[in-house]
Amino acid sequence: MKKIFAVLAISLLSACASDNAQQTSDVEDHSYNRGGEGEGMRSGAGSDGFGMNPLQDPNNILSRRSVYFDFDSYTVKGEYRDLVLAHASYLRDNLNAQVLLQGNTDERGSREYNLALGQRRANSVKDILLLSGARDQQVEAVSLGEEKPRALGNDESSWTENRRTDILYQGEY
Repeated sequence: MKKIFAVLAISLLSACASDNAQQTSDVEDHSYNRGGEGEGMRSGAGSDGFGMNPLQDPNNILSRRSVYFDFDSYTVKGEYRDLVLAHASYLRDNLNAQVLLQGNTDERGSREYNLALGQRRANSVKDILLLSGARDQQVEAVSLGEEKPRALGNDESSWTENRRTDILYQGEY
């Protein structure tokens, strides 16, 4: 990790020392350092002043943490694929990052059925993360069933909010 940082620093210094005036474009740094020293954690955003933590930046897709499902379904909808793939890419690039996937359901159905459906929802998100480069030890999938509703109403709008898998990073759970 130190060697990579040193090479990047040397490259940056040599680019700054160049006599050729080149126009540069704005580049966002999507890396994040939790303050740990582990392998695979890139420094850049957060406390060192290079930018906002991409997991908390409202303009970054990584700040979105819920994947919603249709009634009685655990298939990840196409509209959430890019979101899950972005989190997979983040996990692939940040080896010390870990997520807890919490599968949730609305209150319709038995407690046992909802726990099983919530687990299938969390597992479907986990499968995409793993197939897209995240490592098994980085991802844990659990079911909360109907126990952690986001909306408390007994209508379709509330039920829609509760049929989801939440993506929580270490330190958030």
